[in-house]
Amino acid sequence: MKILIYILFIILLPESVISCKVANAGKQQVQREWMLVSFGTFSKEELTKSKAAINLTAPEKNGKIHGGAFMGCNRMFFTAEFGSGNKLTISDVGGTMMACSNMQLETSFAAFFKKMNRYRTEGQYLILSDENGDSMKFIAADWD
Repeated sequence: MKILIYILFIILLPESVISCKVANAGKQQVQREWMLVSFGTFSKEELTKSKAAINLTAPEKNGKIHGGAFMGCNRMFFTAEFGSGNKLTISDVGGTMMACSNMQLETSFAAFFKKMNRYRTEGQYLILSDENGDSMKFIAADWD
């Protein structure tokens, strides 16, 4: 009987460690800087010129990440909660209030960003979407 318990322990221990690493890897994939490469009718060139990006590098606290965004004019901030089943909750969205000559991207981003409620990663990409089929596609800023 002791041998059976010992064998089960040896088999199950590495599997539980691997499961923990996989769960943490999902959050670590998201916790980085992301450049916006696809959103609405904006061209990739417009997004690149505006340096459109989100920053999710802050440490996770109580399951939430305090993030930042920049769309060419104002600094924005928000709280993101990446839950199980690829659920996403964006809350506490705010930002600076400078007047700039072209705020179309920033205004559209702010309106759509807080509606995003699903996420997925595909290689070096982060894709946020809502139930209406609207989406935002980001590429990892540290991806070569």
